[in-house]
Amino acid sequence: MAAQGSRGVSRVLQKLEKSVTDGNYYEAHQMYRTLYFRYLGQRKYKELKDMLYNGSLLFLEHDQQLSGADLAILLVEVLVKSEEDDYLSWIPKLTRIFSKISPSTPERDTYLAHVVRWSSKGTSYGHPCLHQSIALVYWEEKNYALARHHFIYSRDGKSCAKLLIEFQRTQGFKCEADLFIAQAVLQYLCLKNKNTANQTFTSYTEQHPRIRKSGPPYLLPLLNFIWFLLQAIESKKLQTFAVLCEQYEPSIKKGSYLDKIGQIFFGLKPPQQQRGGLLGNFLESFISGLDDDSDDEIPQASTSNSTSRPIIENTDLD
Repeated sequence: MAAQGSRGVSRVLQKLEKSVTDGNYYEAHQMYRTLYFRYLGQRKYKELKDMLYNGSLLFLEHDQQLSGADLAILLVEVLVKSEEDDYLSWIPKLTRIFSKISPSTPERDTYLAHVVRWSSKGTSYGHPCLHQSIALVYWEEKNYALARHHFIYSRDGKSCAKLLIEFQRTQGFKCEADLFIAQAVLQYLCLKNKNTANQTFTSYTEQHPRIRKSGPPYLLPLLNFIWFLLQAIESKKLQTFAVLCEQYEPSIKKGSYLDKIGQIFFGLKPPQQQRGGLLGNFLESFISGLDDDSDDEIPQASTSNSTSRPIIENTDLD
């Protein structure tokens, strides 16, 4: 009986594929949706996922963007309802669909939002491998801003660094080579992703043609600040962090990034609980332990060449 049912499903799918190939798009789309409700009611999740995946690609390959995107969104709904958690198998498939949906199709963003939400089990931002894959698609499309956004939620620091270099050199000013990497590192740290922050910074500074021969120490103050910041986080020395922020005050804009980093890695209180500002909070937190750290462990970098440009503070990590 099972084999007979399988042959029946196969014949229906062949008929659907022929309808699409023959250009009967509306009829085929309605039939796919009819089968979707039928299989969903029967909890035939495997057959349903295969049907929607192949059907979505088939429509997209025939440039039927709306029909293809509609089946793609239904596919993600089935992944949720079936409690599918084989992310490593499905992420490449879902990314393939995403790459074939035209950027001008409004449903593309809806589809991606559904996919990220499905992959967010146990996380707040979605699966890192998904963000890496989506970032590569956007990069291929030269959509640097969205590629960068998704790399921040990935663990692929090397690719992120290459993207940032290309982004900065093609769309940024020459004087912004430090800003592009500084903001990315701070955002990684705010997401508690210390390892990728280090990897991105190292790859960027080693490969960027305007930076790779200059340090450390670097000619640009922001690069020295980020380098020292990563060292301070690694050593877990709060006093180093406090003096570092004070030393580089002309080059940085104190605010949400550093507040959050201080809370995550050094146990500082949230801003609303501070009475003396950021440095007041530093002092309150480590004044009793000053004798534990020697002065020669604090970065004594000069700020004589500091620029007045503040790091762009942007807390939108959603």
